[in-house]
Amino acid sequence: MKNTSNSFKNIDKSAHMLIEENNAFKVLYFNNLTDNVSKFQIELSDNYIQLYFCTENIITVAFNMEHCAITLKKNDSSMVYFKDDTTNVFYTLPQESQLTVVLISLDFFHSLFSEEGNFLFNFKNFKIGQPIIETKEIESSVQLILNQLVSIRITDSLRPIYLKGKVYELISYYFNTSTETNNDHCPYVANEDVFGKIKNAKEIIIDQMNNPPGLVELAKQVGLNIKKLKSGFKEYYGLPVFTFLLNYKMELAKKLLQEQQLNVNEIASQLGYSTSSHFIAAFKRTYGITPKQFAIS
Repeated sequence: MKNTSNSFKNIDKSAHMLIEENNAFKVLYFNNLTDNVSKFQIELSDNYIQLYFCTENIITVAFNMEHCAITLKKNDSSMVYFKDDTTNVFYTLPQESQLTVVLISLDFFHSLFSEEGNFLFNFKNFKIGQPIIETKEIESSVQLILNQLVSIRITDSLRPIYLKGKVYELISYYFNTSTETNNDHCPYVANEDVFGKIKNAKEIIIDQMNNPPGLVELAKQVGLNIKKLKSGFKEYYGLPVFTFLLNYKMELAKKLLQEQQLNVNEIASQLGYSTSSHFIAAFKRTYGITPKQFAIS
């Protein structure tokens, strides 16, 4: 059996770790905005309940060997558990893919659900050490929390508290087995029709980022009035429509600069800027350094 570790690079925690709570949980986020397949690996040196959420494209997650893998399509999630002291996990992300990973320590997980008479989860397999791989569709309430984890901008001093709260919220929604969740209804957006239209608006501005429609035209295209589009988009993605698009462009710019295949002028053109000076100014406002400084750092 061929070990895949030589073809994967170790995870850069500074780039992918959203939050780490000692002896409790870790949250990793991957967003491949490049034209290439990205491959990452991480070694887990303890027992974890592993939750995977694929929000864009199709992603493969392999465990120790390449053939021992799960494939997640867009809007798929999976809970994975192996009773191993050490597990090597390999992530394969094609272009335009997004993956959120929540690693929950077994002791912490038990502490959340072990109150007598209040078991919300069947621990039988955990007790006898059987592997668990359970895949299900991501509910809209969970999708909202996933987006808020990575999209909402908040001050550095409040960020740890905010993210910790969101992780607890995510866990509670994910393991909620009440009949309320069967409706797949997002509690923060008026209804599923609006929810779908807001997602469509995001896809339109990304697909047409070089020449995106204005708010009036965008609202018309997705079938919402401007007020619902603006309020719903900000509630779901944490940012106004065009602030979200700017952040998307800047993240893509960072990826392209890291690849070192295009110069600043070419990247500016690819992102829809009429002049490189406009792109440089936007990049510096966002990150505090110029694209050139970022490329050589």
